[in-house]
Amino acid sequence: MTNLQMVDLKTQYLHIKPEIDAAIERVLDSAQFIGGSEVATFAMELGQYMECKHVIPCANGTDALQIALMALGLQPGDEVIVPSFTYMATAEVIALLRLTPVFIDVYPHTYTLSIEAVKVAITPRTKAIIAVHLYGQSADMEPLLNLANEAGIPVIEDNAQAIGGTYTFADGTVAKTGTMGTIGTTSFFPSKNLGGYGDGGALFTNDDSLAEKLKMIANHGQRSRYLHEIVGCNSRLDAIQAAILRVKLQKLEQYNQARRKAAYLYNILLVGHPDITVPHEAVNRRHVYHQYTLQIGNYKDRNEVQRLLAERGIPTMIYYPIPCHKQPMLSPYNVADTPLPVTDFLQHNVLSLPIHTELNEAIQNHIVTQLKEVLATL
Repeated sequence: MTNLQMVDLKTQYLHIKPEIDAAIERVLDSAQFIGGSEVATFAMELGQYMECKHVIPCANGTDALQIALMALGLQPGDEVIVPSFTYMATAEVIALLRLTPVFIDVYPHTYTLSIEAVKVAITPRTKAIIAVHLYGQSADMEPLLNLANEAGIPVIEDNAQAIGGTYTFADGTVAKTGTMGTIGTTSFFPSKNLGGYGDGGALFTNDDSLAEKLKMIANHGQRSRYLHEIVGCNSRLDAIQAAILRVKLQKLEQYNQARRKAAYLYNILLVGHPDITVPHEAVNRRHVYHQYTLQIGNYKDRNEVQRLLAERGIPTMIYYPIPCHKQPMLSPYNVADTPLPVTDFLQHNVLSLPIHTELNEAIQNHIVTQLKEVLATL
């Protein structure tokens, strides 16, 4: 079995090629390449899917995080609580705006921020909390929102990896990830569950005044043309990406279900293995498996496992080998020695297997067979 990939975007495209090609041609025929009806319609359709009042498209997921923080009116030095076990963009925007990142640990079973750690980290200088829905699963939002509301602290949801995921509250209310906090953000990077064929992102909010401010910031701080009321940036989703995303949005539930099916098969094939901890899906959350991330245990060398699998043609990824608080970029904050034992453990033990919409049982059986054989040699 050759040419295995972490994400098979080419085959996915071939399955929807006529629709994608027609969407692109529609934009070319319109000559509306920036803004226009495609972007507006996509925002409306995504809002309907998310059951969210306002969707503000932007250029990428990192911009979405930056715009969200800018809209909250934070000042240099204000503290933002954020898990260290996440992609660097989540912390990068905090530093970019001269805010102060306060790194906290995550739960070892869901990889999402620890509510107990949030409680300890809150100070009078805390002005925002970023909840990352990592690998496709929601953070534990009900206790987090209760804690944040009591303290008067806004919550930003980094939903780049979990669009289509859900969280069920104690009263039975079900909400989409990205719509529960003050502002939600997402990315349309090609490998995401809802991915374009280039960069793109969006913000979500149910607050009318905040939505207006987010739109202004994403468009040079202007509400009307040539009148720039606040400092903003230039962050736009182009029309071709919007047209592509409109097609793929209609497939998102199907795609997420395919990922869940693949994850369940991996679980069946791997659960109970003495060297492996399979991903945990909390009972009140719908995991959409942007990544299928397991843990290598029993002191087996995770890096050696990855190397030996690569020799056998099995691609894997490590998300994330260096947590945010240890990145050189953030050395001025003197946070490298922050005690985060779960994060420190995970950085040495997590390994993500291929997962995408085009997987089949034969491929997964082959991957698992090779993984078990490699582990048996160590």
